[in-house]
Amino acid sequence: MEQYYRGLFILCLIILAVIILIYVIRSIIGPKLTDRIIAVNAIGTLTIVAIAILAMLLKESYLLDVCLIYAMLSFLAVVVLVQLYLKVYAEKQKEDEEEHDWGEN
Repeated sequence: MEQYYRGLFILCLIILAVIILIYVIRSIIGPKLTDRIIAVNAIGTLTIVAIAILAMLLKESYLLDVCLIYAMLSFLAVVVLVQLYLKVYAEKQKEDEEEHDWGEN
């Protein structure tokens, strides 16, 4: 039974690696910045799952601590990216309003 679980864990890790690779491509291609932010968030989440599966596979409990730390870092990275996006969006809106005001005069 142990071998079946080991094979299942390895299969799950391979599937997760393929999905992470797809999200990496999505984060590079885009087309919008919001798509990229969502892809980065999904990569972080799937990496957390992969670390948790690896902890079960190797029977190492310290990897669960690594998993929690990575979850916090991933969350902070997404928050920073969203804040950056909001600043860029606000500046773009301000420029659009100035162009609209300039065009009326």
